[in-house]
Amino acid sequence: MRRRETPSLPGLTRQSILLRTKMDARVKPAHDGLAVLGRRAFLTLLAGAAAWPVRARAQQPKRSARIGVLWPNPPATFAAMRQGLADFGYLEGQNIAFEFRWAEGKLDQLPELAAELVRLQADVIVTLAPQATLAAKQATQTIPIVFVAMGDPVASGVVARLAQPGGNMTGTTRMLPEMSAKHVELLKEAVPSLAKLAVLWNPTNSSHTPALQAVHTVARASSLEVQPLEVRAATELDGTFEVIVREKADGLLFIADPVFFIGLKRMADFVVSSRLPAIANFTEFPKLGGLIGYAPSIPDEFRHAANHIDKILKGAKPADLPVEQPTRFQLVINLATARALGLEIPPMLLARADEVIE
Repeated sequence: MRRRETPSLPGLTRQSILLRTKMDARVKPAHDGLAVLGRRAFLTLLAGAAAWPVRARAQQPKRSARIGVLWPNPPATFAAMRQGLADFGYLEGQNIAFEFRWAEGKLDQLPELAAELVRLQADVIVTLAPQATLAAKQATQTIPIVFVAMGDPVASGVVARLAQPGGNMTGTTRMLPEMSAKHVELLKEAVPSLAKLAVLWNPTNSSHTPALQAVHTVARASSLEVQPLEVRAATELDGTFEVIVREKADGLLFIADPVFFIGLKRMADFVVSSRLPAIANFTEFPKLGGLIGYAPSIPDEFRHAANHIDKILKGAKPADLPVEQPTRFQLVINLATARALGLEIPPMLLARADEVIE
């Protein structure tokens, strides 16, 4: 006779099931029908009980996670964040909802916008740019914060260490000091005659001081004169452009900042009209007419951030999630701009470019 397999339950052993079966077998003949019914009912109960937890979980309604988004201005790249979260199974309108707070370029509004997200009791707050990240940090020490493309989170005081952030914050970093040093090297490679480099930086950006120090270090090794120019707001750009022309810089680098990104078209127009070779930490820059853009892959940065959000929503603590560093970078060169400037871009540099604009 084929032996019948019995479903298992926690706390119920095969020995106890066999014992129950033997006890049922001792029932008087007058009650054999009831005994058979009892065994069948008991086994049916076991089979049904094994599925109870699964069914119970399936019937529980899922609460949508509320994600607060705090950025200086509405980004054209938010689709990358949505896609990154969708890859982990989070779909807007089903199990995730976004609360957007844009500063529309007015960085002084970020603290109040951060406070709004805290009052809404967001499950996670996602920030872009140091100003937004620091505003969120001041607004809450309990709600998890995931920052995207932070220039230097350690120097900014946002995390204790990249490997072990501590506190309620983690995210991705653009490694701004290393990136800025690389920008000097790339521009010097593209323009071997470069002698005086104007560097635009924002002293209110906590990541910029270590980045500027890195620029000075590389420039000294290349015998480059560096002219740092402070820019705190977009309204100061025109005056800064006049200084660059007056001081006769023959190259321009601007360290990544929301002020420069918001004014990216103005900056591209300036370098084109002044015939100035320039490099930026934005790949959009050469597409607007600048010479070179070199930056981490934005989709990759958002995928890393989405990974952090997924882990946090599943119970992980930001303090235990290492800050992710970029692994892919994009080099974009505008060859048409180079020709207009009378530059011959070295073939080896062109060969390394991910995109060449003709």
